[in-house]
Amino acid sequence: MIWYETVGYLGSVLIAASMLMNNIWKLRWLNMSGAILFAVYGVVIGSLPVILLNSFNTTVNIFFLLQISRKKDFFTLLPLLKMRTLFLENFLNYYKKDILKFFPDFDPATITENNGFIILRNVVPVGLFIYEEKPDGIIEIKLDYIIPDYRDFKNASFTLSSQAELLKQRAFKTFITTSNINSHRKYLKKIGFIQSHDNPYLFRKEI
Repeated sequence: MIWYETVGYLGSVLIAASMLMNNIWKLRWLNMSGAILFAVYGVVIGSLPVILLNSFNTTVNIFFLLQISRKKDFFTLLPLLKMRTLFLENFLNYYKKDILKFFPDFDPATITENNGFIILRNVVPVGLFIYEEKPDGIIEIKLDYIIPDYRDFKNASFTLSSQAELLKQRAFKTFITTSNINSHRKYLKKIGFIQSHDNPYLFRKEI
């Protein structure tokens, strides 16, 4: 196979894969990457329609990615005054399968205290954060779940930073959480959690 045919096939795969993305940010990035490769392929084979179409596609994706990156979101944390609310039950049931992919040990029935809140982003319920207060100034995160369409680091940045001052005032010092899911562990590291040397499944972040 000639090298530029590989480029063309790879471009096709990336564009096709982008159509399967729920997250619009990932969709745009994958689609743009595929379009760039296809434009290169078009240049090599001398096909003007392929070049023009994929150059246009790349430009459109860049435009929307810039729009997304510049957009300012309005975040709100809505406390769960009662853990057994109708909305909470519906939320957990609807996203149960996806929640268990990242938090396989999470069981809503074990949550008895009201230490949690719904994350609102532009007044849209996008996530659920549930924690447990531990001795020695520790907050253990039981659930930090964001629905697929809104998965980026803005949610975690707002949630953890907005709670930091309040928790410090209550003498809490450290967030901890455990995970044996590779994708979730990578996420934890990216938002500043440090993996324990003694326990590879334990992660800490100073408040």
